[in-house]
Amino acid sequence: MDTYADLVFLGGRVVTVDAEFSVASALAVTGGFISAVGGRDDVAPLIGPGTRVVDLRGATLLPGINDSHLHGCAFGMATPPLSLDLGHPAVSSLADVAEAVREAVARVPAGQWITGHGWDTGYLDECVSDASRLPSRQDLDAVSPDHPVVLYSFSGHATWVNSKALELIGIDRHTVAPPGGAIVADESGEPTGLLHEGAQALVQNALPPLSRQERTDAIRSTLATLARLGVTSYTEPGLGPGGDGIMRGALGAETLDVYRGLLADGELTARVGVLLLPTGMASTAEEFARTLTALGESGDTDPRRLAIHGVKIFADGVVPNKTAWMHEPYVGGGCGSLCVGGETDAERIAEVNAMIRHAHAAGHQLGVHVTGDRAIDTVADAFAAALAEHPRPDARHYVIHGDFLTAHSMKVLAAHGFGVNMNPTIKWTVADMEEEFVGAGRAAYAWPYRDALDAGVRVASGSDAPVTYPDWRQGVATMVLRESKAAGRVSGPEQRIGLAEAIRTYTIDAAWQDFADDWKGSLEPGKVADLCVLDGDLLTADPHDIPEMPVVLTVVDGRVVHDTLHD
Repeated sequence: MDTYADLVFLGGRVVTVDAEFSVASALAVTGGFISAVGGRDDVAPLIGPGTRVVDLRGATLLPGINDSHLHGCAFGMATPPLSLDLGHPAVSSLADVAEAVREAVARVPAGQWITGHGWDTGYLDECVSDASRLPSRQDLDAVSPDHPVVLYSFSGHATWVNSKALELIGIDRHTVAPPGGAIVADESGEPTGLLHEGAQALVQNALPPLSRQERTDAIRSTLATLARLGVTSYTEPGLGPGGDGIMRGALGAETLDVYRGLLADGELTARVGVLLLPTGMASTAEEFARTLTALGESGDTDPRRLAIHGVKIFADGVVPNKTAWMHEPYVGGGCGSLCVGGETDAERIAEVNAMIRHAHAAGHQLGVHVTGDRAIDTVADAFAAALAEHPRPDARHYVIHGDFLTAHSMKVLAAHGFGVNMNPTIKWTVADMEEEFVGAGRAAYAWPYRDALDAGVRVASGSDAPVTYPDWRQGVATMVLRESKAAGRVSGPEQRIGLAEAIRTYTIDAAWQDFADDWKGSLEPGKVADLCVLDGDLLTADPHDIPEMPVVLTVVDGRVVHDTLHD
């Protein structure tokens, strides 16, 4: 035998995710590629003196997981020790948040900014028992009168600060919020310490930008976490000038340079696809086009390890802030709006259409953040109009989040080969909370996986980390069960999908979003050896047990990056 395998797996459930979703029992890896899939007899001739032979003992071998929407630098920055963990279950009340801040104050130098991430009013006792009770600067001032405090919500669409931070930022009762943003005020007109959407840029502009070392440390932290989770590819959905005002520039253009450095140093232990972010919220089409042209192209890296796939646009906000643009009013009134420049709905629609048309004509893939049903219809129609004006095969544009996809938008997306990037772990997190904003019916429907797949739309799944923890196992369980995190209630059982369909959204269909389904995303000879081994039999497991099934081995490009197999 001229070439023996580097790795051979025997005695397991090899879930190939090929067209038939066939299951084998053995697999071989040679030179970073899958060289054989089948039974023991198919791989035995490839076993040589230097081959590592792995007895899976019934474990499940899957394609490496592709989290198709994950802010890698931001997730690292939002994770201890770089930031306070204020998500559930780490904190359960406003008092818990205050205690975490008090402890941080005791260990940092005088005057240093204290940051935290992940708070969610749906899991803070005082807010749950009284819907009108919101986080405020007074909750933080007693424990941190002299340190400025900045606490980011789990969604990334609200920031909570104390009085010292307001003072340093320069926000008072006379401050006018930027377009598309809100400075929440109390009955007397004083800022409460809550900033929504575009107003968060006021905080970011006051914070010292991340250093290159901080960005590097954050991404390294993320890569280590992803290796432990079996994630071998992810999409960094928006890096560029439009991200300079988000999380101290974690989504800024400099972060892309850090990725290039990690790749050059052999430290990039996951494949990364990037969407460029020319502008943030409330931008105009003219500003978008000018900035996008200035960004140019950069093809100086291995496109299978670090690739720029396209461009991101923000079309609207999020449901919990009532900033997603809906056909029907929210509970309590209002329908939200598009978040781009323009005074009227018609003007804003024209701006979105112009941005999409420009990026499409320039040859970019488009990923558009859009959550409300009326906004999604607008974006889907804009995709189709851009394609009609500038015919282009296989553009693979997609809507990001797509919480309230309509039958119309699904039909348009499917007809033109466009996709949707959904977030099952966000569904799991907000299923109970959303009822107070959109009512029980719409809350149950949110993230309509079954309808989208039945309509022929290509669906990929992502965590939107740091909005949620990037655990695909919980995502798979949620797609199959549709149970909520807080109460365990079933939310929209008619939107459940099967296990095989759920796995596809994290593997081959996520690879499709990356224009990479011909070389990754399934376990077939000739494809790259990106692998994830899960202890136990995933195919027969109770879906409730899937989130606790350990990831015991992760392989990227034939290289083992995580290994606790048979420890």
